Order: sequence, then C-alpha cells, then structure tokens
Amino acid sequence: METPRFDRFGSIGAVIAAAACPICFPKLALIGAAFGLGAFSAYEYQFLIAVQVLVGLAAAGNVLSYLRHRNAWLLAAALLGTAAVFTGLYVAGSELLVYAGLAGLVAASSAGLWKRLRPTRGPVLDSEIACPQCGLRRKERMPTDACQFFYECSGCGALLRPKPGDCCVFCSYGSAKCPPMQAV
Repeated sequence: METPRFDRFGSIGAVIAAAACPICFPKLALIGAAFGLGAFSAYEYQFLIAVQVLVGLAAAGNVLSYLRHRNAWLLAAALLGTAAVFTGLYVAGSELLVYAGLAGLVAASSAGLWKRLRPTRGPVLDSEIACPQCGLRRKERMPTDACQFFYECSGCGALLRPKPGDCCVFCSYGSAKCPPMQAV
C-alpha cells in the first residue's frame, strides 16, 4: 500500500506563505487595491497567523519530502528558511530576514518540485551495496523487474535480507533504491 504523499504540502505551503506574507502586505496594497482587495488590510493579524501556520506546514512538508527523497540540502534550505522567518518576526524584528527566509523556503520547495516534475531518463540500474557487518562495498546491477530479497556478501559471506519496511536488499543497503521503487 502506498503511503499518502504529504511531502507535496511543503511546496504548496511555502509558495502560499510567501504570497500571503503580512510584512509584504503594505507593499502589495497598491496591487491588491487595483484588484479590489483593499478590504483585507483589516485582517493583517489573521494573515500573520496564517503565514506562520503555512511556514510551519512548508517546513513539515519538506521534512516529509526528505524522508522520502533523502535530499539533505533541500531540507537544510527549508529549515534555515523557517528559522529565518521566525527569527525575523520574533527575535530580530527584521523584515529583510523574513524575506530571506521566505525566499529560502520558496527556493527549496521549487527545487524539490522541479526535481520531481522534470522528465527522467529511466531508472538507475547500478547500486553500490554496503555490507553492514564487514563494511565491504560492491557495485552491483539491480534486476529491473523484481526486488532482490537475498544478497550474499563476497567479503564476509553474510546473507543480507531487507530491513523491515524495505522491499529488497538494495533499498536497505544500496546507494540507489531498486528500479520498482524508483518508479513509485
């Protein structure tokens, strides 16, 4: 059973938080007034709360995205952006820091979204599998149509099995997930 893809909420939350930033509201008032949105200025405090919730949602979505895709620099950018937003709002009182944090969140979310949406050239077929007992690393060709449940280490002779929750030894001990899991 496939788990829900909550990691997409990080991208959506970051973009909405940046667009609805209450610090930006006075600067966007002219544009908003042109579209008849001037009445929203009375709700600036509610927008401030909503932006904080959306920034938290963006951070949580990026954490979930990291758990699925293991892209550490995107997670670091998102967490630094989140920290910058809250530091700018509550510690430093810096509008520039809030803008920089929102830009970091949007950049991390956009990069993650771009990576997921761009066309791929096909699955990675080679994986470097590492034995947890002796540490030997060996590059192996993965089967394309099935998961490999057993692998015998050529260094120590240990019979590797997948960790709980993984479908095969490449998903547990390899540098790349198996082709069936890459397709998910």
